[in-house]
Amino acid sequence: MMHDWIDQALWSLERGQALVLVTVAWAQGSTPREAGAKMLVSDRQQWFTIGGGHLEWVAIDVARKRLHATHVPDRWIERLPLGPSLGQCCGGMVHLLFERLGAADQGWLSDLRERLRADCAAVREVGLGGGETQPWVRLRDAPLEPGAALPAKLLAQDGHGRPLFAEVIAPAPLNVVLFGAGHVGRALVHILGTLPCRVTWVDEREDLFPDLLPANVRIEATDTPEAVIDEAPPQSCYLIMTHDHALDQRLCEQLLRRDDIAYFGLIGSLTKRRKFEHRFQARGISEARYQRIVCPIGEPGIDGKQPAVIAVAVAAQILRVRAEVAQRAASPIM
Repeated sequence: MMHDWIDQALWSLERGQALVLVTVAWAQGSTPREAGAKMLVSDRQQWFTIGGGHLEWVAIDVARKRLHATHVPDRWIERLPLGPSLGQCCGGMVHLLFERLGAADQGWLSDLRERLRADCAAVREVGLGGGETQPWVRLRDAPLEPGAALPAKLLAQDGHGRPLFAEVIAPAPLNVVLFGAGHVGRALVHILGTLPCRVTWVDEREDLFPDLLPANVRIEATDTPEAVIDEAPPQSCYLIMTHDHALDQRLCEQLLRRDDIAYFGLIGSLTKRRKFEHRFQARGISEARYQRIVCPIGEPGIDGKQPAVIAVAVAAQILRVRAEVAQRAASPIM
């Protein structure tokens, strides 16, 4: 998941395990991963990835050689061109930030975890030292509007001209509200649990929810699901796939009252869509509103009625919509 590195780092540090946190601080050209990608390295293990291949192998080697070294900085930058010298044909350039983590880092890691749990973003600043100044880490507030594009990671300087790395770390920008704990709902949660998103899973039938859930999934076992719609943050993605067509229709009508929806998917056939449209018309709902509903759901070209296939198609469609929203948010205003 998006920020699992925080939990893993805390878990390891609490058990006295030495770690190096490797971050893609800056990426130019064709590179395996984007700026902000992270990997944790210990003496014998590796968690997460900065893209694999020879670049990752070199990064792990560098991290382990410095893991227990003395009289060297705890935080430093390595510049690595992705060309023949690394046996990779990407052709880009990456700067990797290496950070040896110890007991003293538990404070900012715990603080960061609590901020994210409270849906707050933070700027993590890493001073790389210089002269008699030792490397340091601090957090500061980073208020972000829902759906806003995140500022890029950057390499800069502090007020004394010393190198400084800063990055925005924010809760997963994709919020999904899923109604229905049937076969397709369960298959979809299995996929969404591996993606950088937050999921609210809603059904009145509490016994249908599995005992084990991905860390990014929250259950709402309620017989008033309409209230979940009212409480959801702006620019959320909604998926309606309950066991009851009448309930589907009520949820659709509740959703049609909102003007801040990123995606609105309804499971069912084209016939179901037409029936719902006639009912919406009879209730005086304008065509412009109900045309926002995606039904049938799923990325075109991914065919099949098996729950897992539908789940893949829907997840792909949500990710495409998310990318389009982010692209619009990042576009300059003319």
